[in-house]
Amino acid sequence: MIPAVELAGVRKAFGTQLVLHNVSLRVGRGERVALLGESGSGKSTLLNLLAGLESPDAGTVRVLGHEMSALDADGRARVRREHIGFVFQAFHLLAHLSAVQNVAVPLLLAGERADIAQQRAAQRLASVGLGERLHALPRELSGGEQQRVALVRALVHEPELVLADEPTGNLDPSSAQRALEEIASTVDRCGAALVLVTHSEQAARIAQRRVRLLRHTLEEEPAAAPAAVARSTQP
Repeated sequence: MIPAVELAGVRKAFGTQLVLHNVSLRVGRGERVALLGESGSGKSTLLNLLAGLESPDAGTVRVLGHEMSALDADGRARVRREHIGFVFQAFHLLAHLSAVQNVAVPLLLAGERADIAQQRAAQRLASVGLGERLHALPRELSGGEQQRVALVRALVHEPELVLADEPTGNLDPSSAQRALEEIASTVDRCGAALVLVTHSEQAARIAQRRVRLLRHTLEEEPAAAPAAVARSTQP
């Protein structure tokens, strides 16, 4: 089976500043991988390469069988729109749209009818306890509620790969743990691969594998068993 992510010999620099050197990584379908490293180590750059927002200076980046740098801008956008879900630290909810409208956006971009998109979005929000908050604007939601909306939006179109960039950085420890449990259980239900960029050991515990960016390259680390998180998400 074609892996969700395959990087080989990737190098990336910005001017004279080397960020990534000879980076290789393979993430299987349905696998959860935590990408750790200090601030400024290049984690977000690597995520941008996976999303096709940056191109490597050398090496190859394949996502779900697509070599991202071989695609034009429209092709990369299509891969992002149809196959990738994004979860961000800052949530990036559209301020003028309600929770249900925010979640419907990926479905509308994929060509879903507006009424069907709204219905699916409402069902997914209800499944994470936000059935009474469908029409609330982002400013009317708590940080934890905004994170759940952002998570549902990332997964509503059932992507094959989820890219999460410090998704719990703005949450208190209790809300962060609930969000991590929701991420783990939801990507498992969807069968999606997860690349979780974080500097948080708490967040890294939901991963099956851990890799660390150190001195511009990746090193594999032993992973803590994710079973404790998975058990806590069961009814």
